[in-house]
Amino acid sequence: MDRILKAARTSGSLNLSNRSLRDVPNEVYKNFDEAGEGDKWWEAVDLQKLILAHNNIEKLKEDLRNLPLLTVLNVSHNKLSELPAAIGELHMLKSLDVSFNSIMKIPDEIGSATALVKFDCSSNQLKELPSSLGRCLNLSDFKASNNCITSLPEDLADCSKMSKLDVEGNKLTVLSNNLIASWTMLTELIASKNLLNGMPETIGSLSRLIRLDLHQNRILSIPSSISGCCSLAEFYMGNNALSALPAELGKLSKLGTLDLHSNQLKEYCVEACQLRLSVLDLSNNSLSGLPPEIGKMTTLRKLLLTGNPLRTLRSSLVNGPTPALLKYLRSRLPENEDSEASTTKEDLITMATRLSVTSKELSLEGMNLSAIPSEIWEAGEITKLDLSRNSIQELPPELSSCASLQTLILSRNKIKDWPDAILTSLSSLSCLKLDNNPLRQVPSDGFKDIPMLQILDLSYNIASLPENPPFSSLPHLQELYLRMQLREAPTDILRLQQLRILDLSQNSLQSIPEGFKNLTSLTELDLSDNNISALPPELVSV
Repeated sequence: MDRILKAARTSGSLNLSNRSLRDVPNEVYKNFDEAGEGDKWWEAVDLQKLILAHNNIEKLKEDLRNLPLLTVLNVSHNKLSELPAAIGELHMLKSLDVSFNSIMKIPDEIGSATALVKFDCSSNQLKELPSSLGRCLNLSDFKASNNCITSLPEDLADCSKMSKLDVEGNKLTVLSNNLIASWTMLTELIASKNLLNGMPETIGSLSRLIRLDLHQNRILSIPSSISGCCSLAEFYMGNNALSALPAELGKLSKLGTLDLHSNQLKEYCVEACQLRLSVLDLSNNSLSGLPPEIGKMTTLRKLLLTGNPLRTLRSSLVNGPTPALLKYLRSRLPENEDSEASTTKEDLITMATRLSVTSKELSLEGMNLSAIPSEIWEAGEITKLDLSRNSIQELPPELSSCASLQTLILSRNKIKDWPDAILTSLSSLSCLKLDNNPLRQVPSDGFKDIPMLQILDLSYNIASLPENPPFSSLPHLQELYLRMQLREAPTDILRLQQLRILDLSQNSLQSIPEGFKNLTSLTELDLSDNNISALPPELVSV
């Protein structure tokens, strides 16, 4: 503890999470005024970031006011029943996380923390929110989910910078027109699992809204003003009491996911067939048929219809692949309409990019791309990129900007050179699949820039591994696939203590190195289709 506190005196950041603390150490409240003997007091800085998450802390003292320069405070996952009034004296505080406690009331003094930008008080026992929160004019990311809140204070209308609001799992009966009209910067609104009986008419003022989740409420209808949500990409209205859809829904040109499951819909309006959706969930409604115009929605990858009394469609179509159902519906269109509706590659790319805005996952699989389109780099911080089954030969430099990328799938392309220039910038990568490419050579230092890798697939390449491939530079590797005509199994594999799956099948191995018994985490080992005449006895214990 002394070592951590000493380091915090010079960094201004203190992380005491997961330490089974019952109380906050007094040294923290004193802001390190009493420097230890030998400390360079002139290098000491005031505490700016304090992380106390995942402990057993029952109380924060009013001495918290002694930390006036604090910008980040995280006391989530503790046993707090209240917050001190001194929280309002932290005038530099920008991020406050008190989620997963037993707090019954947020003190009015919170309104004096006017620098607050992000506030998470989810999973507590709150019945109301203080109106003073409206004085936090910079508040843009507010999460109060899983409480017992019955209404939102009207003063929150003054928080005009609000961009993300999550009040899921409360007891809200209404979202006021005034509040919604004031939050024109909103990009995400989550108010699912409440008691809402309607949507505000002013919902159309949210022209920047990308995700709207109101599932599991008691909403009877969607107002026609929904057409004003021109940026909407995801709309979740499942488990409500909708009996009809407004024609204006068809004007949401950027909508990619529409969830309407478990309502009381008797028909799907023809106007909504203009949407270029990827996912449409109409399951568990009262649909007796579908308009044939749905067949022209060729961007649909998933159309869910189970649990409807459909009388005009065979069960094999309802439960079968979506393309087959769409083709059948197109066949029912009048002859003068374009029954062979088609979707351009550009449409599919635009749709995939749009869906990735909130999911952070982008799939351009099987689109016959020879190059990566520039518009996908507008998708934001994606964590998963699937470019498999294309004809890509080179990776663009823009990929280096995706620092948050964790999964990169490049299977079945035409990549010849190891993408070391790109991998240098992808230090967070945990999964890399380069199988089925004409890769010529894996460099001896090819893995040094991706030390966090957990899954690596180099199968079915013509590439040769370096003489001593440095797999040991991948200490977190859990899955390794090397189906690539190897004559010898790389001995460096034996250093991978976390390896669970090792696939050396379809090679030309005549023997395997000693020491496999040291791979204590190994659960799957595939040596099929090799030239091995005998297995060493030690494999019995692997």
